[in-house]
Amino acid sequence: MIEINNLSHSLGKKTVLKNISLEIADNTVLGIVGINGAGKSTLLRLLAGVYLPDAGSISYDGGSPSDAETRKYIFFLPDDPYYTAFMTPKDLSDFYKCFHPSIDPETYARLLGEYKIDMGGKLRNFSKGMRRQVFIALALAIKPKYLLLDESFDGLDPLSRKIFKDAIIDLVEEGRTTVLIASHSLRELEDFCDRFILIDSNVIKSQGDIAEHVGRLCKFELAFTEAVKEEAFAGLPIASLTVKNRFVQIVLEGESGEMRKKLDALKPVVMDEMPLDFEEAFISDVRKGDKKI
Repeated sequence: MIEINNLSHSLGKKTVLKNISLEIADNTVLGIVGINGAGKSTLLRLLAGVYLPDAGSISYDGGSPSDAETRKYIFFLPDDPYYTAFMTPKDLSDFYKCFHPSIDPETYARLLGEYKIDMGGKLRNFSKGMRRQVFIALALAIKPKYLLLDESFDGLDPLSRKIFKDAIIDLVEEGRTTVLIASHSLRELEDFCDRFILIDSNVIKSQGDIAEHVGRLCKFELAFTEAVKEEAFAGLPIASLTVKNRFVQIVLEGESGEMRKKLDALKPVVMDEMPLDFEEAFISDVRKGDKKI
């Protein structure tokens, strides 16, 4: 289990995270979401022991990420991982074997084969997506107990993303790995993360089960005979609202049947309930938070 208690950190004079507390159970896939600069990458670097927190603590089964023994069980894949000018995928594996001697060469070779990566090619000559594939294969071959991923879908084609996600699910289902992944691709997180946290304004603004979080909202598109104003919807539990003359798109917090009755009272000529995904729920949360500031 990962335990984070009252964690705070600044970069220069800027407070990035403030009083973050969180427990992450074993064999969980946790999505970390937030706008650019929210602190997602900083949190992962603190969890990996790259940064030391200004205040608070991080514990992996009672051990600190600053301890060499604890770091054996952690693998952090940053957005732009380090490699030397002449390093090949084989060199990369040999280098990381110094820190993770249990790396599985068969898994590494198999994944590179699925990605059609030349084991002897120079990483500097690979595209960004190909380099990402190499590091993903490395992370999955190490099979760490704690896998920390920062924007790891970036640059991957659809097939590569599927191979990656399937391999992560296998590791978790085998009971080996807890995964924390920060990503801008919220639709990628929706279908395989167990839980999420939303970081906004230096704190965890919301968290929970993704399906339950999306399920608390409902989305409607309305049309009226005459132009309407936002004031017409005052008093409704609005998560987001867009009004364009006679046409309205509204996301509400509440059970869809009850919300439909409330909207019926406004006498729209057309009312359609629309599907809503995690990305739209995230946007609603951030906009709602902005209104409170």
